[in-house]
Amino acid sequence: MHRLMHRLMPGLTLGPMGWHAALLACLVWPGAAARADAVPSRVVSLNVCTDQLAMLVARPGQLHSVSYLARDAGMSAMAGQAAAYEINHGLAEEIFLMKPDLVLTGAYSTRTTVALLRRLGFRVEEFQPETSFDAVRANLARMGDLLGNPGRAKALIAGMDAEIAALKAAGTPRLRTALSFANGYTAGAGTLASEVVRHAGLENIAETAGTTGIARLPLELLVLSHPDLIAVGRAGVEGPALAEENFAHPAHRALAAATAEASLENRLTVCGGPFTLEAARVLQDAARRTRSAAP
Repeated sequence: MHRLMHRLMPGLTLGPMGWHAALLACLVWPGAAARADAVPSRVVSLNVCTDQLAMLVARPGQLHSVSYLARDAGMSAMAGQAAAYEINHGLAEEIFLMKPDLVLTGAYSTRTTVALLRRLGFRVEEFQPETSFDAVRANLARMGDLLGNPGRAKALIAGMDAEIAALKAAGTPRLRTALSFANGYTAGAGTLASEVVRHAGLENIAETAGTTGIARLPLELLVLSHPDLIAVGRAGVEGPALAEENFAHPAHRALAAATAEASLENRLTVCGGPFTLEAARVLQDAARRTRSAAP
């Protein structure tokens, strides 16, 4: 069996269950692929970001399974809603047995599974991670088209645009803001987190300093930048973690004590969606409190 599958799929490595599923697919599942223009009725998502987009857009009964991370409150803004769906762990054999007519995933996740499912004829659609609200709009619109529910996607986008307009009209004081995440990382230009800061009406000191993407922000530079507001990225999980030791450093604690601080839960910025604007509202509220408390 292994020799046969290696000839059909050279370079593929699977466990025993994977080989059985792959062989079975070749023998009895030749029609796995759905037409690209057909509205799917049994959708499986393998990525926490496509999980949430699909949950927002799908019609009742259309979405069958989401990834196990969709139920993780530290990673997913829709953990409660995810309890209504069967979960998966991105394994080819379990996805095969679900017999989906559409598989959704991120561009950088479950690569072996994606390759195998495509070789078996399953329809797989990949989504790039959102690095801006324009990208959020584009992914929502695409999800609406794929699931045959463009009206729902348009309504979500319109709601986002209305909230963004409201944030802009609020007239938030333009405070110099430092994004401080676990392991001493920050977010500069070209990131969703920096877009959140901008839509809150604030100034991201990392972007002003020319930082692009996710990069280290040495504690010394954070202190010397004298931010008006520190936005700390929290994992939203209980218990200590070595990754968050930078927050316990005496210099960071002294800076936080002398500077206004806002807590940004990772679940709001790991993936892009209408829920991401909640992070902008958190920052905006913190900025107003800071300005009103200033002497």
